[in-house]
Amino acid sequence: MTTPSAGAAVRRAPEELSSATSLRPPAARRERLLSLDVFRGATIAGMLLVNNPGTWESIYPPLQHAAWHGWTPTDLIFPFFLFIVGITTHLSLESRRARGAAEGELVKQILRRGGIIILLGLLLATFPYYPLERFTEIRIPGVLQRIGVVYILAGLLSLRASPRQLVAAAAALLVGYWAAMTLIPVPGVGPPALAPPAATLAAWVDRALLDGHLWANSRTWDPEGILSTVPAVATALLGVLAGRLIATTRPLPERIATLFAVGSIAMVAGLVWNWTFPINKNLWTSSYVLFTGGMAAVALATCMWLIDEKRVTWWTRPFVIYGVNPILAFWGSGALARLIYSVILVDHDGATIPVQAAIYRSAFASWLSPLNASLLFAFCFVLLWLAILTPLHKRGIILKV
Repeated sequence: MTTPSAGAAVRRAPEELSSATSLRPPAARRERLLSLDVFRGATIAGMLLVNNPGTWESIYPPLQHAAWHGWTPTDLIFPFFLFIVGITTHLSLESRRARGAAEGELVKQILRRGGIIILLGLLLATFPYYPLERFTEIRIPGVLQRIGVVYILAGLLSLRASPRQLVAAAAALLVGYWAAMTLIPVPGVGPPALAPPAATLAAWVDRALLDGHLWANSRTWDPEGILSTVPAVATALLGVLAGRLIATTRPLPERIATLFAVGSIAMVAGLVWNWTFPINKNLWTSSYVLFTGGMAAVALATCMWLIDEKRVTWWTRPFVIYGVNPILAFWGSGALARLIYSVILVDHDGATIPVQAAIYRSAFASWLSPLNASLLFAFCFVLLWLAILTPLHKRGIILKV
């Protein structure tokens, strides 16, 4: 996600300004890496692809989340996004500092922006029903809500922390979460458990604090629940550390090599921890954080090498279009999906069904196998949003918070 520019204005007398200008060297222009927009855009496009199949009954396995423990390519999308949130958080804060923003202004900006993202998530949860009484039954956790909370916490933690302190903070979050999930007995259940889903400490916390406002498919736990948001902050902190590396003046090949090396080590560490604390997206386990954070670093390093070092950019434009307008792409596609999957109904073959189902059955399932029809519908949904975002990109229209 990009962060809007809001540098602090400092008033000075003309002679002061002249003196300061003559004595202070001009600020170096920050390097703009195309790969960051491409990486973020590919993540958003992937999110739209897996969230909008033609039918949930026919999906290729790599495009489904793991049932519980384990992972699929789909389970990489959300942590990749939080990783890039961490990177852009650091780059944005440093850019504001360079323009003279005070610490207090940065804190206000972090709180404001994070609060808006959370509000957008709650508005999406109720869309298109907005009577106040609806808020007594909506799902409170969600993807945007987690992004907003994680952005606030990671932003505040990284304001003054050194890289060593950030590593220590991430380690404390991961080890603390592991200890809580594996050592604390679950009230009403017994010894600590990581399965079934409703028996975990994270599920107990969700029920204790958000009962009646959890994921409709479970109602006893939430994949974006309260306790599992704690290690998600560590995912963003890994992104902040990557952002600090990327922002250095070291040669680009050296930065790429470092990302490859550190990412590979983190992946191996996650796989080793998986033996005792399984990789699990719904619980956002500590092994999952290390494994996916490492893979995100390797994937980004690959993009940087191919795009910024080797200058192979002919394929990047669609992902850049998604990458510079991520909030609009995510919120708008979510709102459209709500409308066509459940709100707008039409008559089709003598039955009243959602307009999405009518389109899917007529234009896709009528001539393709269920798996391919479902995949093609999802791909067309991604292309539809590319068509929506392209003219906005040409006009420089970007939704920022």
